[in-house]
Amino acid sequence: MILYSNIIGKGKPFVILHGFLGMGDNWKTLARQFSESNFEVHLVDQRNHGRSFHADEFDYELMAEDLKRYCCENNLNDIVLLGHSMGGKTAMLFAAKYPELVNKLLVADISPRYYPVHHDAILEGLSSLDFTEIKSRGEADEALSAYVPEMGTRMFLLKNLYWVEKGQLGLRMNLEVLKEQVSEVGEALPVHATFDKETLFLRGDKSEYIGETDETIINRHFPNSKIVTITNAGHWLHAENPKKFYDVVMEFIQ
Repeated sequence: MILYSNIIGKGKPFVILHGFLGMGDNWKTLARQFSESNFEVHLVDQRNHGRSFHADEFDYELMAEDLKRYCCENNLNDIVLLGHSMGGKTAMLFAAKYPELVNKLLVADISPRYYPVHHDAILEGLSSLDFTEIKSRGEADEALSAYVPEMGTRMFLLKNLYWVEKGQLGLRMNLEVLKEQVSEVGEALPVHATFDKETLFLRGDKSEYIGETDETIINRHFPNSKIVTITNAGHWLHAENPKKFYDVVMEFIQ
């Protein structure tokens, strides 16, 4: 099965992979900006997310192969590849496995190392949403606030809401499988995976996902890499400081 995508613009292929519980549409505003500089931006929904297919199997090897099939289906090569968080892990593994398809790699606020599970409250909150009772986005937001107090995080999560049919809301993600397989999200890049081409790691100055101790492991896997810090931004650095994020990305890919 081929991943769903929203393709914006014409020019050099630029593939963007969203994070856990997200979707390609989270990147639509930045994608339009990138497309104005002659990039064909592919906002890809990874398996069990957004409008892409649902499957019981879920890990980075499979997601890298999903992206390989997507590139073959769309005749993409020499791509610019950007991944955020979980998408960054998929992007790292894809670049290591298929370096001939990747021109430049960008990884937003994630390191190749292992991360412990830390999405428990979010997954519990999403699971608690009773769509026999909830009939509006506002009601869903109110119910989710008991588990997720941060408004920005709730807004991000509730982009998954859609009308299954008239009067019936639902979530686009395959929540059941993502809950069962959540430990896969934190898995480390395989020890021997390397990518020698130009790579940019972006980290938020208020985020703890990439620390000083991560620089060694990043350089081991990506010897031709550099790390740039985005100021006034946490883990969702592309949404929290989009201008700085855009400027840094454009400087690197041009």
